[in-house]
Amino acid sequence: MSTQSDQQKQDKIARAERLKSTIAALEARLHQLESEGEIAPKGCCVSRYQAKGQQKAYWYYKLQATEPIFPTVQDEQKLSRYKHLGPAGSAAHVEGVIQVVRRVQIEELSKAIDALKKSWSDFPSERAE
Repeated sequence: MSTQSDQQKQDKIARAERLKSTIAALEARLHQLESEGEIAPKGCCVSRYQAKGQQKAYWYYKLQATEPIFPTVQDEQKLSRYKHLGPAGSAAHVEGVIQVVRRVQIEELSKAIDALKKSWSDFPSERAE
């Protein structure tokens, strides 16, 4: 027969293993995302804008940052908050969307890993209880 103390120890071991394996799985996914391709800079999003031609309006997409970070076409020393991606479905448009998705996933995985690591640090204080 196991005592309540033994059950508490087993529960604690199981929780520790669960935390360790979850952190490892999330870190592996984070590294996989980082290796899949380019990642949009922090704070960027894909925005849609309208350009008017002589006969009709066209919709285009751009990668938009909160501050100037993209080199301009005319002068690479000058920075812009926007990077033109082109029309819907263009290779640049789709790649821009994927880069933003990677950034968001990496940020959320990082938050989850940090939260689980903070939970891990709670284990020593449990021993004092």
